Formats: sequence, structure tokens, C-alpha cells
Amino acid sequence: MWNLELVSQEGLPEDYRSGFVAVVGKPNVGKSTLINGYIGQKIAIVSPKPQTTRRRLRGILTLPEAQIVFVDTPGVHEPRHKLGEYMVKTALRAIPDADVVLFVVDVSGPPGEEDRKLARMIEERAAGPSILVMNKVDLLAPEEEGQAGEEYLGLARCQESALVSATEGHNRDHLLNLIVQHLPPGPQMYPSDQITDQSLRFMAGELIREQVLHLLYHEVPHWVEVLVEEFKERHEDLTYIEATVYVARDTQKGIVIGEGGKMLKRIGQAARREIEELLGTKVYLELWVKVRKGWLGDEAALRHLGYVLPRGGKAE
Repeated sequence: MWNLELVSQEGLPEDYRSGFVAVVGKPNVGKSTLINGYIGQKIAIVSPKPQTTRRRLRGILTLPEAQIVFVDTPGVHEPRHKLGEYMVKTALRAIPDADVVLFVVDVSGPPGEEDRKLARMIEERAAGPSILVMNKVDLLAPEEEGQAGEEYLGLARCQESALVSATEGHNRDHLLNLIVQHLPPGPQMYPSDQITDQSLRFMAGELIREQVLHLLYHEVPHWVEVLVEEFKERHEDLTYIEATVYVARDTQKGIVIGEGGKMLKRIGQAARREIEELLGTKVYLELWVKVRKGWLGDEAALRHLGYVLPRGGKAE
């Protein structure tokens, strides 16, 4: 947590509000897209693959009347390995810590069992108010909106609800007003110009992983991981990054590299453009591909890849 004493509170109104807003839902309901839209910059990668978000990420939006710290969480699902356990526990632990919980659902389809389970968990765990965010309204015909919303309204006892489109921005301002209304009074927790608490090194690795998922959507399962081995500013206009793409099988390594290294080059070129936009410098990006078999269920491998697991066998 940022040291509040270092953040100047001069000039803030007496009724200033601030707090943490946990954004939870099952995989692929648009949580990261919603947060990126509010921040106005990509702080969480997105892809059509489920469970793209694996760690708890914070996006900071500072307004004249409030500071909102959005907490992006992995999609809640039935875990099948230790990484899945880690992701689900990470998401659920964000609920009681939050000042406001956004329960995000995909309103373009009917509620599923995962939605129902998560609704019960929010009711049991939330310490503050919750808002039902019915996303992807842009995929519905106008006459379908009312009925789809009614199905989800019966799931959870949320204090507020909103039909939105995270991709098109429909009703996003209305939802933002609801969030601010339910935040507690408090000072800014982060400087006004800070938009995330993630390191540039971590964000660079995520942008590389995003391109692997995008360019190899049909060929490689989404269980790839990227570890930034070296991140150095060579001079003010050039950053050197060396990163390793980890896959789970030998066959996947060949697919990621491609014939004559062509696919890995495409991944590197696309990721480099995104990272240069993030850093504001030229980037020299060097990529390697390694096989780490069974890493999803291997505690030692998960720790090596940066997942914080306690000693004793269960993901936290």
C-alpha cells in the first residue's frame, strides 16, 4: 500500500471519497475491458481466451471528487490445477477487502451455475455494498434487454445494478457515478498521476503474453507464461528486455517459434510496439521459448514464474 503521508491532500474537497473496488465475475465477462476503459490505458491484457487475467491487478482512476482503485481479479471458475486454485483464491480474497464490489456478468447469455455460485459468495463475503454490472448489452437486441436483466437481478442482493457495454462505453458514466456514491469518505491513496501499482517489468511481460494468445489463438492453449529475465534502460531512448515464453509441451515450443522463427518474430514485433507505447522509448526485445512440462500443477515452477504461493501445498 502506498504511504498516505507521502501523497499530498492539499486542495481536496472535505467530502472527498476513495476506496478499493473489486471487479469479480466468471471468465470472459469483460472485467479487464471495463477497467481499461475507465483508466483510458491498457493496464490489464485482454483476449478471447478464458482466465487471461491470473493475478490481482490494480487500476487507479483519480477524479476531482474521488479516487477509485479498481482491483481486477481472475475469473472465478472450477479449478483443475494449482494455478487455477491460486487464481480463484486470489479473486475471492479481493471481495471482503473491497469497499465496493462490482459483480460483472455477461448479459448476452443466461445465468450459469458459476454466476449463481459467485452471487452467493459475494453475499457471504462482501463487507460493503455491491453493484451488479450486466455487461455486453451491445450484443442484445433492444427488446431483449429487459428480460435478460431480470434474470440476473434475481441472482444477488446487490444495492445497485447497471446495464453496460465495456467495449462501446454504453452507460459507463452512469456506473461510475454509482461507484463514487458508494465509496467511503477518505483521502487519496496514490498520487493523482499514477494509474497502476504494477511494475513496468511485469506489464511488459503481460503485453508479450497477450500477443502469444492473440497470434496463436487456435494453435496453442492459453496456458503459456512469460517471465521477463532482464529489463534495463540502456540509455534514455532505449530499453533492453529479455523474456522467456514458457509452454507446457514440446510441440507447443515449435508452434510458438514457427518455421524459421517467423512466428516468434511476429510475436516480438507486435509486443515491442505495445511496450514502446507503454514506456515511451525504443525497445530492443529478445525472446526465448522454453518447455516446462506440467508447470500448472508444479509449485516450484509456479514460484519461479512469480506466483506467490505459501509453503505447504495450497495456492493462495
